[in-house]
Amino acid sequence: MTTSVRGGQLARLLGQWHSLPGRHKRPDYAALAGAVRGLLADSRLPLGVRLPAERELAESLGISRTTVSAAYRSLRETGHLTSRRGAGSWTTLPTGHRVGSSGLWAPDDDLDMIDMGVAASAGPVELVAAARAAADDLPRYLGSAGYHPTGLSELRAAVADGYAARGVPTSAEQILITSGTQQALDLVLRLSVPAGAPVLVESPTYPNALAALSARRARISTHGLDPRTGWDAELLLGALRQTRPRLAYLIPEFQNPTGHLMPASLRERLVGAAHATGTELVIDESFVDLPLDGSPMPPPVAVFDRHSRVVSIGGMSKAYWGGLRIGWVRASAPLVQRLAALRVGVDMSSPVLEQLVAVRLLAQEESIVAARRAQLGFRRDALVAALTELLPEWRVCVPGGGVTLWAELDGPISSALARAAEDVGVRLAPGPRFGLDGTLERFVRLPFTLAADDLTEAVRRIASVRHDLDRASRPAWGTPAVIA
Repeated sequence: MTTSVRGGQLARLLGQWHSLPGRHKRPDYAALAGAVRGLLADSRLPLGVRLPAERELAESLGISRTTVSAAYRSLRETGHLTSRRGAGSWTTLPTGHRVGSSGLWAPDDDLDMIDMGVAASAGPVELVAAARAAADDLPRYLGSAGYHPTGLSELRAAVADGYAARGVPTSAEQILITSGTQQALDLVLRLSVPAGAPVLVESPTYPNALAALSARRARISTHGLDPRTGWDAELLLGALRQTRPRLAYLIPEFQNPTGHLMPASLRERLVGAAHATGTELVIDESFVDLPLDGSPMPPPVAVFDRHSRVVSIGGMSKAYWGGLRIGWVRASAPLVQRLAALRVGVDMSSPVLEQLVAVRLLAQEESIVAARRAQLGFRRDALVAALTELLPEWRVCVPGGGVTLWAELDGPISSALARAAEDVGVRLAPGPRFGLDGTLERFVRLPFTLAADDLTEAVRRIASVRHDLDRASRPAWGTPAVIA
């Protein structure tokens, strides 16, 4: 089903769309067409969306219908709009360009490369002691075959206690331990998304989630996040009601990559809309442990769930260590059993020793996570300071938590910048990796998980090549790297 946008909604997205005063003033129709193209490029206006009728948009903007007609004609000429008599006009990109998000690989270690493509921190100092203690616990399990498809009972209980502490009563039977958050998502998709099923995601979003959805051959529609304000409640809920997706994948806590935090009011309305449309909400809580400014956190989305519409996934990669492949699913107990039965055909169960390490680390959660937050807060501020000094023309909305900045560049140069940065020893995750359709070229994700000195040096190197992009031609993309 094609989503449509009403005149008032598009007018709100367009904002101040007229030509700026003091510059060469373009005709209103050209300024309007350019503003729509900008929304498409930033992925705030998804592809395949039916635009309002000319008269409706003219009334919403307070301009003549002739101006809107000329703007639509200009968009059709540039390939950004397709019209059919009696069916309306919907958004496209020239030549139907699309960029996939799969096919990523793990590069060889390069000590001279500052890798800003992976948004994950080094392991905490407590990890070694936890591993040694876990090895001492291992004999208790050696008398069995070692397969625990739902996870070790003590780890499931520890994770359930964490949800209860956040206001979501949870039993161990509602927890499935997985090999990382990515496997948690993959198992849910295997169970809930048949080929061709409609799915709603944010744009931008986590690239590996897009890869998992593509592997399921899902029919993906998007809700575009504003780079400064995040979710537009009416547009998001309207997309749910119009497309009625089988599943919606959302990251409400310090969204990856934008860092936005979804307000409590929208969380409650989201669950109500999902119940009305029969949509399963998959809520990725990978960053929920990482508020950095001391502000109170909104309640989990699952707090508002009364009809088993919310499946929460999370893990230990961001607050602890990515090398500890421990994730989980929180859902109803019957759904957990169905996921466990499916999981047996994938990898049987997670390693016992790693689960025992996770139990030890979760017992020290208060001190470990507090230290991680302090570390990330310092590094975030160092990265923002470097950008302000060396790339002041870039715009950044400083997040209140998580591990990434979503930087708006001074031009649609993200992929070219990533290629140039590679030549000076910086690996970047360009904006198009976080969308479906080759858009988001005005953005780049910058994690602040590296040491402050490395972040400052990375920005210095990026700034050194930024101003050469307009003059120098660059080679084609090399082999892609991991983005996490």
